[in-house]
Parts: sequence; C-alpha cells; structure tokens
Amino acid sequence: MRQVITTDSAPKAIGPYSQAIRSAGLLFLAGQVPLDPATMQLVEGDIAKQTERVLENVKGILAAAGSSLDRVVKTTVFLKDMNEFAAMNEVYAKYFPQSPPARTTVEAARLPRDARIELEVIALA
Repeated sequence: MRQVITTDSAPKAIGPYSQAIRSAGLLFLAGQVPLDPATMQLVEGDIAKQTERVLENVKGILAAAGSSLDRVVKTTVFLKDMNEFAAMNEVYAKYFPQSPPARTTVEAARLPRDARIELEVIALA
C-alpha cells in the first residue's frame, strides 16, 4: 500500500514528486528546503533561520500524516557549507531534544533554489 501525503503547511512540490509517501508503516518525506509555504519563496537569512524553516515544514508534513517529530527515525541533512554545521546543529537539537533520530550530514555543492540546507526524513506513520 502506498499513500501520497500533501498539506498546505509545507511548500508545494516544485517538481514531479510528492511531499511525502506513507508505505509499510513508514513516512518518507521529500527533501525540504527553506521555502515559505505561503509565498513559495526561499527564506532569506543565515543557516539557523533556514534550518528552522525547514524543520517547521517537516513538522507540517508529519502532522498532515498523523505523525510528529518524536516519531522520526532517520534524517539526512545536506548542507551547502559544512562550516555551518554547528549553527545548524544548534537549531536541529531544539527540535529533537530527546532520543534524536539517526542522522547523516553531508556537504552538497549546490541545493535546490540555492538553499543553504535540505533535510530528508523517514518517520513512523
């Protein structure tokens, strides 16, 4: 079974993909960049501000699927500049204060819309 998850609480897909897919008791969220869902514009500012927007987008998708951040089991963080890891991590830790999910962080040469961060999530449905 495969179910597409969509919500106005996160940016609409900017390509041929779904915001999330529910399958086999899991949620697979598409990579989220710091787009404001109301304007579909990239949030300006430093990595902390962009990380916060990304995590708010993730929260919106998870809520639409009946899940939440405490059900996230794995994240992959793509950073434009690994020198911004500490600032990203400080914001990230506020969203996952206890029993944080497994995580991989990699530096990427370029992200969609020239964002500083993209976050991919797998969560329990």
